[in-house]
Amino acid sequence: MPASAGGVKVFHRGAMVHQLRGGTVFEGLERGAEKLTEDRIEKVIDRVIKGETGARLKAYVETCIHCGLCSEACHYYLSHDNDPRFSPVGKVKQTLWEMVKKKGRVSPEFIKKASEIASTECNACKRCAMYCPFGIDIAYLMLVVRRICHLLGVTPLYIQDTAHSHAVTMNQMWVKDDEWIDTLQWQEEEAQAEIPTLRIPLEKEGADIMYSVIGPEPKFQAQLLYQAAVIMDVAGVNWTMPATPGWDNSDMAMYTGDNEIMGRVKREHFETAIRLKVKRIVMGECGHAFRSVYDMGNRWLGWRMPPIPIVHAIQFYYELLKEGKIKIAKKYPTPVTLHDPCNVIRGGGLMDMSRYVVNTICEELVEMHPNREHNYCCCAGGGVINCGPPYKMKRMQGNRVKAEQLFAAKARGAKILIAPCHNCHSGLEDISHHYSLGLEIKFIGDILYEVMEKPA
Repeated sequence: MPASAGGVKVFHRGAMVHQLRGGTVFEGLERGAEKLTEDRIEKVIDRVIKGETGARLKAYVETCIHCGLCSEACHYYLSHDNDPRFSPVGKVKQTLWEMVKKKGRVSPEFIKKASEIASTECNACKRCAMYCPFGIDIAYLMLVVRRICHLLGVTPLYIQDTAHSHAVTMNQMWVKDDEWIDTLQWQEEEAQAEIPTLRIPLEKEGADIMYSVIGPEPKFQAQLLYQAAVIMDVAGVNWTMPATPGWDNSDMAMYTGDNEIMGRVKREHFETAIRLKVKRIVMGECGHAFRSVYDMGNRWLGWRMPPIPIVHAIQFYYELLKEGKIKIAKKYPTPVTLHDPCNVIRGGGLMDMSRYVVNTICEELVEMHPNREHNYCCCAGGGVINCGPPYKMKRMQGNRVKAEQLFAAKARGAKILIAPCHNCHSGLEDISHHYSLGLEIKFIGDILYEVMEKPA
């Protein structure tokens, strides 16, 4: 139980101390756990382990020899001075292994703790799987824990609210249909001041590309829609955007364990593209959304591969530059360093394409170390940043090692940090402010728009 001091509740987890006046950092966890019975917990765990995980879970649990070689791969472990509780195997032992060993006979308090560990102390970045001698996917095991906790109603409040937004509006920001169209019209008018003939085509059947984005773009970052429209226009791309739900490719339900909503969101996305008869979907700069459409949401729906090819913005920029459809007027002069998003690089293998793009548009790339598939996670992905303000300090303290990595790149001359992923962008901004890094953070599209040739 928390100690109290002057009306402020204080919670301890290792070296962590969280404070929230007038409430609790466990909002959504405590209330959910209060409704549980041990009988219900046992039934749900049994349902998931026997009915949804199958041989994969059994193989992982029986193969792991508890060697701890995954530990050094985890930014939480490294950032907490090698505390074994924050190691990947340590987190599994505190959660799923106990559920399996005790055949689901665990307490509501245990479920609350397991949900906090799985949802806020693991980014599902899969770096640990690269260092496991048996290739055990610990991120998958943590997602199984989240699935169990979701079915029990014990999920951090903020991310659950985001999943509800997906369920109601098919986007993560509660953007209404008319707000979506109004924003596109506004950005079209803004862009026409620069290119009078530019249009953002809606509901165009048979286009080569359906361009899809995530909810924060129309809600908070409309300039990214502007930039994308200019890039499309200058490159002469035959493209469209939907006027209906299905435009948002993000999916926080994937990370709450609500696979049912995940499937609804992905089906809407793919069926919108099918309805418009487009040849492929091009996504904006988002990593978790990319993972959802190429690896998780499609498989939950029974598609081994997506029914329509999915192209991340990195690959799209690569194609435009490689084919000469976009020409560079003058390279970006300020030295940059490049963050490799987990779901795009480790998951999607776009490390060479991203470097081709950055080297084409920038004068100097200062590589951070480690890089490519060995890069440290931003600590925002996997739904962790969406768990909200109560867990912000946990994220900051959980990624000291990333700050050290960025300080080293800055010491070698980098002044701009490129992060081609929305979650990474937001997470790295938090890290930069918390650790006083003094690095400006940009998307690839920000720089490409700035340096490309445009009509006079």
